[in-house]
Amino acid sequence: MVVLRDPGAVPANWKMSSEQNVGGNSMLCFDSTALDDSATMPSSSDGTERRPEIGYCSRCQNGKPPRCHHCSVCQRCVLKMDHHCIWVVNCVGACNYKFFLLFVLYTFLETTMDTLVLLPNFIDFFKHANHHSTSPGQLAVTFLAFVLNLAFALSLLCFVIMHASLVVSNTTSVEVYERKRAVRWKYDLGWKTNFEQVFGTKKLFWFFPLFSKEDLENIPALHGIDFPTRSDIEA
Repeated sequence: MVVLRDPGAVPANWKMSSEQNVGGNSMLCFDSTALDDSATMPSSSDGTERRPEIGYCSRCQNGKPPRCHHCSVCQRCVLKMDHHCIWVVNCVGACNYKFFLLFVLYTFLETTMDTLVLLPNFIDFFKHANHHSTSPGQLAVTFLAFVLNLAFALSLLCFVIMHASLVVSNTTSVEVYERKRAVRWKYDLGWKTNFEQVFGTKKLFWFFPLFSKEDLENIPALHGIDFPTRSDIEA
């Protein structure tokens, strides 16, 4: 899924709409006109307006929604881009970030299990090496398999820890430096809400590369264009 799913593309001639949804949330539309820099969007039910973080990509010749970045490898803008992953030959963005996290987590668990299963054979490797009771080829395969799985497991553990911290703080790899400069990260709405913006609210779907229809309808962040901020919640 992380390989096949589009990470999130900006619709052609995208711009922010000032229409307001029920409950005070902003609605987004895909307009054929040029980007309107003066556009504003309501952020709360009291009608308070905030200027959206709209940029413009000169290479794509299109508007850039909040948290959108241009990928130099894919040669296009990606919604809530995290990074371009060479292992899956695809960008990791709003629409496949959950799948990437599951891919990393399950690969870590698999390599850890392989390491534990191979550990007794790895210990026997040193015993049999002196007695020559096993062929050199078999010993070499056992040794290399254990070392490679251990190396991958440790590397993936670092990735799991890093991305777990990013998820609970509602940050992408691209935004890490920007977040350090901010006094209060505006997208950090609390670890539970931050987690749900990536995995959804339905616990049954958390461990599968799927989203419930309800989550797709009620969590705009899963589509990568509209993101609530601290100012919205506080308002």
